[in-house]
Amino acid sequence: MSDNNTGNWNTGNRNTGNRNTGYWNTGNRNTGNRNTGYFNTGYRNTGDWNAANYHTGCFNTVDANKAFYFNTLIDKEVWDSAYKPAWLFEPSPTTWVTKDDMTKQEKADNPSYTTTGGYLRVKDMKEEWRKAYQSASPEDVQAVRDLPAFDYDVFEEITGLNLRETPEAETCEGREVEIDGVTYVLKLKGQDDG
Repeated sequence: MSDNNTGNWNTGNRNTGNRNTGYWNTGNRNTGNRNTGYFNTGYRNTGDWNAANYHTGCFNTVDANKAFYFNTLIDKEVWDSAYKPAWLFEPSPTTWVTKDDMTKQEKADNPSYTTTGGYLRVKDMKEEWRKAYQSASPEDVQAVRDLPAFDYDVFEEITGLNLRETPEAETCEGREVEIDGVTYVLKLKGQDDG
């Protein structure tokens, strides 16, 4: 049995199109996985009728050796071997909402919930990116800047995030802390009392 499908005649999971046998497809009639186009037997295609993988065009049978990343054509191998921090994979355009958690308005707008047991709620992607960014370490934010062909403007247009500047760490200098009834004033290591 398939779970979390909003289309019809799906044998995989989390499909929003129809007649998919793969998983996480948003298009129709895909037998591969994670396709957003239609009639793909390969994987991760956004175009249509591809038997190969990672294509945005149509009717391809050979896997792509180069692809566009940040609007720049580079070797796919270079991209595939680059470190990609986990926070890049956190934003999701939809979330499954069971019928018990749906609002009255959501039920009115999505009457198929009675058959499917819920619906896919569409999220604000800029907000999802902001939340993912807030959970990222400075090192993982830098890892995104270090991606092959990284482009600040392209990234900001898609995510709403400006990675040009690193926020400065808040200093603790001058703050007071009490330990066992004694108050201490914090200062930078190595400073004299003067």
